[in-house]
Amino acid sequence: MANPSLLILAGDGIGPEVMAEVKKIIGWMGARRGILFDVSEDLVGGCAYDAHGTPLTDATMAKAQAVDAVLLGAVGGPKYDKLDFSVKPERGLLRLRKEMDLFSNLRPAQCFDALADFSSLKKDVVSGLDIVIVRELTSGVYFGEPRGIFKEGNERVGINTQRYTESEIARVAKSAFELARKRNNKVCSMEKANVMESGILWREVVQEVHDRDYPDVELSHMYADAGAMQLCRWPKQFDVIVTDNLFGDLLSDMAAMLTGSLGMLPSASLGAPMASGRPKALYEPVHGSAPDIAGQGKANPIACILSFAMALRYSFDLGDEATRVERGGGKGAGRRLAHRRSDGSRRRHPGHHRPDGRRGSGGTGRQPLSAGSRGPDRLVTQM
Repeated sequence: MANPSLLILAGDGIGPEVMAEVKKIIGWMGARRGILFDVSEDLVGGCAYDAHGTPLTDATMAKAQAVDAVLLGAVGGPKYDKLDFSVKPERGLLRLRKEMDLFSNLRPAQCFDALADFSSLKKDVVSGLDIVIVRELTSGVYFGEPRGIFKEGNERVGINTQRYTESEIARVAKSAFELARKRNNKVCSMEKANVMESGILWREVVQEVHDRDYPDVELSHMYADAGAMQLCRWPKQFDVIVTDNLFGDLLSDMAAMLTGSLGMLPSASLGAPMASGRPKALYEPVHGSAPDIAGQGKANPIACILSFAMALRYSFDLGDEATRVERGGGKGAGRRLAHRRSDGSRRRHPGHHRPDGRRGSGGTGRQPLSAGSRGPDRLVTQM
């Protein structure tokens, strides 16, 4: 039986650094757990533009379509800000999502104990938080036509079109209901049915899918602006939230900051099942390329490690191994941040070791995206 295949696209900035730690875990799983992957690597984003004049080559796109899962690091950087829009690094990521038809974006927001003090909300509001936002990813206002900047009379007008079909809504709703069945069996659908026709259709279709196929799952509906307020007021009332592309973009970043750090969270983008039964899938950390700390050994790899854990769970049916990695990631978050107070100042921690092996405060002066001393090689040996 062939090994599952994984394409690694480390990308730009801190992408190669955080991906290097994931590759250590992949190696450990093969050596210690007998779980092997056929791993290939290629370029995406700015590094692909530097090498080929495009943020994603057709050959790399073909590889992504052929493998069981893609794991991406980060794309972009100020070096590429003046490029034409069509060849900016981010266009490579958008092409992957669009051509692989990755319509369901899973954005977990889990608050590690070590990060609870870093949230802007009270600790009792966020401690133990564990929710998932399911964002429709390939339609809506980001892709609808017509779009563009046009001249009308004596002034310019910018146009973007919010467009959804029944089938596009239904498939992401099913994704959310299936996920809820594996969690706490509760879904909240968010839209703006009070002012948008697309929101009316969204609510109707989600309700139809629920009544026909998922009557066992608790379903509620909420306007997206009210949902944003409730996420700030008492986020633990939610389990799975399903929403469209625009609102999902906003709400998922908002939910991420409830946990104390956008830079510590993973994501998965899933499509329809392939012939193997596995879904088309792209996994990536939520953080950006952080070019200001790239190459300095400061980047915290936890989000990329947890993205790989999501791949183990959703693409490879290795739930126990995913839990093993997730537990190691949570402990790693604690080790990295235990030596800092909530105001960001340093606290001496007697059990903390510097990268050179000496005891001391270690750290980097940049948190919580920066790493302390212990990399995933330490995490792996304790799994």
